[in-house]
Amino acid sequence: MKLNYLAVVCVVAFLTVGCTKEANSNQPNVQTAPSTNPSATSVAQTPTTQSGTFQGAEHPTQGTVRLVTENGNRYLELDRAFKTDNGPDLFIILYRSEKPPTYGIKEKDYASIGRLQKISGTQRYAIPASVNPAEFGSVAIWCRQFNATFGFAPFSS
Repeated sequence: MKLNYLAVVCVVAFLTVGCTKEANSNQPNVQTAPSTNPSATSVAQTPTTQSGTFQGAEHPTQGTVRLVTENGNRYLELDRAFKTDNGPDLFIILYRSEKPPTYGIKEKDYASIGRLQKISGTQRYAIPASVNPAEFGSVAIWCRQFNATFGFAPFSS
């Protein structure tokens, strides 16, 4: 009886560890910015090449986004004031013009950076090496399921 109980516990532990590892490996392009003290200097030392302030489209969206380069890698950083509504299938994208349409974004007009990790707060997303941010005029929070722009931030240099 004790041997059967021990076997069941081992199987459950094995499955739990295996499933947890698999679930954490599904977000290759998303990095969370570490929580830092607002007076910390590490973020201030990162060169910003472009930035923008979010405005609502289909849903209220606020906060700012910065395009930063660090150790030769490029990232989109959302500040701690970032906030949008919850929705299904939300992504952060780069859009070719300064103002994406509220509905009906076409595939040729954007580059997907990754699934939106959370609907508020500081976040950091790695930009793939194949994407040239200079070809885009804005960042948008986009619902892929309904092809709707929740909010966007036009870039200013």
